[in-house]
Amino acid sequence: MAEKKRQSNQTETGPRAARAAAAARPPLSLPDAVRLTALIRMKRLAIGLLLLMAVVFATSFALQESYPWLQYVRAAAEGGMVGAIADWFAVTALFRYPLGLRIPHTNIIASRKDEIGASLGEFVETNFLSEAVIRGKLESLGASRRLGAWLSQEENARRLTDEVAVAGAGLLNLLSDDAIQELIETVARENLLKPEWGPTIGHVGARLVESGQQHAAVDLLLERAEGWLLEHPEAFGRAVSQRLPTWLPGFVDKLVDDKAHREVLAFVATVRADAAHPLRQAIDRYLVEVTDDLQHEPAMIERVEALKLELLDSARLRDFASKTWEAVKVSLTAALNDPSSGLRTGIRSTVMEVGGRLSTDPALGTRVDRWLADSASYIVRRYRHEIAEVITETVARWDAAETAEKIELQIGKDLQFIRINGTVVGALAGLVIFALAQAVVALV
Repeated sequence: MAEKKRQSNQTETGPRAARAAAAARPPLSLPDAVRLTALIRMKRLAIGLLLLMAVVFATSFALQESYPWLQYVRAAAEGGMVGAIADWFAVTALFRYPLGLRIPHTNIIASRKDEIGASLGEFVETNFLSEAVIRGKLESLGASRRLGAWLSQEENARRLTDEVAVAGAGLLNLLSDDAIQELIETVARENLLKPEWGPTIGHVGARLVESGQQHAAVDLLLERAEGWLLEHPEAFGRAVSQRLPTWLPGFVDKLVDDKAHREVLAFVATVRADAAHPLRQAIDRYLVEVTDDLQHEPAMIERVEALKLELLDSARLRDFASKTWEAVKVSLTAALNDPSSGLRTGIRSTVMEVGGRLSTDPALGTRVDRWLADSASYIVRRYRHEIAEVITETVARWDAAETAEKIELQIGKDLQFIRINGTVVGALAGLVIFALAQAVVALV
């Protein structure tokens, strides 16, 4: 009711309101401007034929007494005028009120805009958004093969990589640094602070000790210790001399330093050479005890937790999240903006590799096609009504008069052919009817 009242008000305001509304609308696009030009041309042609029929009718009607054969011309022109006027009325009634007269069942599109939109949405939903139609079309396209052939070309892969890089850089700029840092901090807190470190470290350490992985670390430490002793005998000697009584003569300090240095070197060499040395066994036993305490001893677990909290307090964790995101963002931005970066090169090569596989691997192509068909079918099955509602709601938001103009721009040119055909057919019909009537009169 409100829509009809609004349309009524628009009509009653007259040409001035129509011109104001037309001025307020955005300018036509180039394709619509071309359609408008063609529509005006066809309207002028249809009106020209009507005027031609009117001139022919007036002339033949005035001269038919002197030239009886002009009666046939008059009848044809009369029929042509009737056909032209009737079809003009029919075409005009679709888009507006003929001559501004509110004749019933005219201005159909503007008056029934919402019903037309609903019918159009229902038509699309029923005939196009059908699972069978979508699946059949996708299966017939061979989408994976075409996509693979397109992606396997270096130029296309480079173009896609460039678009991905632009989109990625834009996304990085859009992301809130504070939100990302908070997310990193939350993830770190959930995965680093919340779990107990002791049992995890103890379990991993026990597995390493059980498999003998600590032997390589012990060998490395012994190798470094032996190397340091050989390269820095003076430093070792000073460390020993400082622990001797100060009243001992200097040559005694020297003897003690040399003796201690040789003994330590010999001990380290012996441990390195003997895989079953008691020191190695002692280290193994110690590590077994430590890993067991880390898993089962509450005091040890508490000590590790205290150390964890000291290392990862809130300030340090927040600083870690900030620096991590800053480093990641700077690195990603630089890589995305550099056409020769490893990231973009990797993306491009991956795209081409995927394209090549899609083109040459029928099994993979079949799986991709099936996945596309299943996905499209699911979307259509689940959201077909919502998709069709887009059409209905879009048409409902259009202005009634503007809707009529939009549709007239799309099909108005073809409808003008109805007027032209009506003129021609009317003229032929008028001529045939008059000729048959004359024949009947002559026979009677």
